[in-house]
Amino acid sequence: MHSRTYDFRSRGSVGRLVLIDAAAAVAVLLAAWYAWFVHYNRRRGAALLEWVQAACLGKGRIFAAEWRASSSQLKASLRLSSRWFEDIRLTIRLLPRALPVQWLLSRWRKQGETLTFEADLGFAPTFSLDVIRRRWSGHSQQERSTAARVWTIARPGPVILTTKDDWPLELTPLINALTSWRDKDFLSVRFNPTSPHFTATVSLESLSDESTTAAVLGLFRELAMSSSAKQH
Repeated sequence: MHSRTYDFRSRGSVGRLVLIDAAAAVAVLLAAWYAWFVHYNRRRGAALLEWVQAACLGKGRIFAAEWRASSSQLKASLRLSSRWFEDIRLTIRLLPRALPVQWLLSRWRKQGETLTFEADLGFAPTFSLDVIRRRWSGHSQQERSTAARVWTIARPGPVILTTKDDWPLELTPLINALTSWRDKDFLSVRFNPTSPHFTATVSLESLSDESTTAAVLGLFRELAMSSSAKQH
């Protein structure tokens, strides 16, 4: 009879080496993920700023651009030769793609990418106004009938829900300007007597090139004109 000896210590060492190799592989993968998506977000943010500057038709210049939050937030200033806007600040919020857990959470919460435009106006508004855009959709819970139905589809006008029974007359052209741009994906607009006088946030889905960016800036200019129409 020959006795057999098993070296459990060598097996434990091999197991530890396997774990170390797996951890190293995961670390390399996460580092590559982080570097790639930091580069992707920075390239996307730079393109958006280029569209904004090009949309100003030579009258504006982007400066003081600064990345924050693992390259998911880009802040910059815009020097624009305009009678309507002063001290313009831009904030681009992108999905935190470089951080996998935060990226998955943002996708689960259906958080979108946005551009926020903040500025002081040549004439400070005499009112405070917050406009928040919402979209609802629904369907009937009734069982479908086997008989064919003839549907009449109508596109209703915008519905405005307000917290006041009435509003100052100077708000009328402003509200009209907002409702005329119903197809633009603006999320919120704010007017304030104190700085910043004007703040607007739009979805990046509505910005695909220089021309669409120029259209959004045109909306901002029209809103600024409408807010100060009485003071002119």
